[in-house]
Order: sequence, then structure tokens, then C-alpha cells
Amino acid sequence: MRIRSFLAALSLLGGVASAVLTAPAASAAACSDIDVVAARGTFEPGTLGLIVGDPVYSALQRKLTGKSLSGYKVNYPADLSLTSAAQGNADVVNHVRSQAAACPNQRFVLVGYSQGANVVDNSIGVSSAGAVVGSPIVATIPAALEPRVAAVLLFGNPIRALGKSVTGVYQSRTVDFCAHGDPICENGGGDVLAHLGYTANADAAAVFAAGRV
Repeated sequence: MRIRSFLAALSLLGGVASAVLTAPAASAAACSDIDVVAARGTFEPGTLGLIVGDPVYSALQRKLTGKSLSGYKVNYPADLSLTSAAQGNADVVNHVRSQAAACPNQRFVLVGYSQGANVVDNSIGVSSAGAVVGSPIVATIPAALEPRVAAVLLFGNPIRALGKSVTGVYQSRTVDFCAHGDPICENGGGDVLAHLGYTANADAAAVFAAGRV
């Protein structure tokens, strides 16, 4: 109940203005080298996400000089409805499939924060069912496109509170940040403010992704 009340309180973030000057447009540009597909957290404002998506995109721009980037804001409610994460899961897979068909040389960096991490987990075949604002898998990125996913960047991932993590073909390309005490990703965590501090990990996430692009 404490976690659900905390998630509801995140709606207050909707009144916070995004001020990331290098954030991209919300739709992916045609055939960039790298498409950053970002699933924001519950009620998170911003272009790709004020706390994670926008700072990570900006950090990637600094690290990946010489490569063109586009950003895609996953189209899903990011609310507390039972189908929210499932809608995001379907949109990620549809987007990757359509972009991959249109742009044969494009690669992808998947970014997920909080509920958005559930969305990404599902999209790479790791079910978030039973996690906070999770859902069963409704679609997965086709195996033929898996090599084009350069990196998976996860923050405050709710499946970690269930003792789960990304395994299989994506494991070596995944970095999964969980702040100490964050009750969304740490079972028994009690520091609700820890869940809002992942901007501090944006640079480390970009370094990880840059090493795999």
C-alpha cells in the first residue's frame, strides 16, 4: 500500500517543467545511426522522461560523437491502470520492428525507468508480471532483430524486488541501476526519495551504452 501511494504521489511531477536543452523531439528521426527508445516512469514528465530519459539522451549525445541519434518516447499511458505496461510493451516492439524495416543499419538503445523498466523487460522477453505496475508479456522483439539492440539501460526496475533480473542473450548488454533503499526495486526498501535520484546515473549508463555501440 505504501508503494502504491508513493506511485500516486508521483503525479505531482506532472507539474514540473522539463529543462533538458539537448532533449530530442519525441518521434524518431528517419534512419539515424542510433535510435534511443525510452519508456518513462509512472507519471514522469519530460520529452523522453525528466528523471532518466532526457538526461540519458543528453549523455549519449556527448559520448557518441560522430554518430547520429534519434529519440523515441514510448507511447503508453505510464499510469496505474492494469494495462499500462502492456501497452508500452506492444509499442516498443512495434516501433523497433518498423524502424528496423525502414532503416537496415539502425541500432537501438532501450531505456526504461520504473514502470518503463517493466515495459522494456517485457519487450526483451523478461516478464514483469507480479511486479509493481508490471504486466504479462504481450510482445517481444523478434530474434532476428536482437543483435541490433546495442544496449539496455534500466533504472529502478520493479522486477528486482521480486528477485528477478535480465538474463539470456540481453544480459551482457544490460545495466540495471537500483539505488539503495529504493522500495520499487529493492525488496524492503524504505527510502522513497531514492527512486527519484536516477539522473545521477545517466552518465554511467551512457558510458556503458557507448562501449557497446
